[in-house]
Amino acid sequence: MTALITGGSKGIGYGIAASMLEAGMHVAITSRRQEDADAAVLQLSKIGPGKVIGIAADVRNLEAQQNAVAKTLEAFGRLDVLIANAGVGHFAPITELTPEQWHETIDTNLTGVFYSIKAAAAALTQAKGYFISIASLAGTNFFPSASAYNASKFGLVGFTQAVMLDLREAGIKCSTIMPGSVATHFNNHEPNDADAWKIQPEDIGQMVVDLLRMNPRTLPSKIEVRPSQTPKK
Repeated sequence: MTALITGGSKGIGYGIAASMLEAGMHVAITSRRQEDADAAVLQLSKIGPGKVIGIAADVRNLEAQQNAVAKTLEAFGRLDVLIANAGVGHFAPITELTPEQWHETIDTNLTGVFYSIKAAAAALTQAKGYFISIASLAGTNFFPSASAYNASKFGLVGFTQAVMLDLREAGIKCSTIMPGSVATHFNNHEPNDADAWKIQPEDIGQMVVDLLRMNPRTLPSKIEVRPSQTPKK
């Protein structure tokens, strides 16, 4: 089984890649910068037994996503799973949020997923594959200073569920995973010991592997996942 993971050089994407490699699957990860993809591949290649490659691709560019799919097919001969994980977050009151921040958030978190599945749909159809988007609990829970982020994740949840209905007759399964607090570098955070209570990237990775192993007659189409406990004060 072969997967393409956008934004796979760190955080949740890296955790998913590691779990899939441990399960013997092959993985292609993307990052905006080739050096970041290469650095991640250097570490991921030690995990095995699956094989991994790194590709420079910005999800905001359809041609870049088409190229990522082509390179995945060239390396592994097939594409079974698309993990649309790449995302950004800008958080500010609407009076302070800039047009540039708005567009980067929407273009990455929502339009980028559209480009990814558009580029991968034919290969996934051939493989009777799986499309998984990484959304957020922010896709159903709005909060202050998050108008762009909430809009992108609310949209992503709806987008993935609609795509599920479009592609199910082609034999493609579609799910969206909606994590709460995850210990990643998101929004310039540096993971540390105080993050022990949070979801860890490898937890999402295990969830993805479990989804792929589920009997094909059953589809968990929308999954909310949160820390089992709140942080101690």
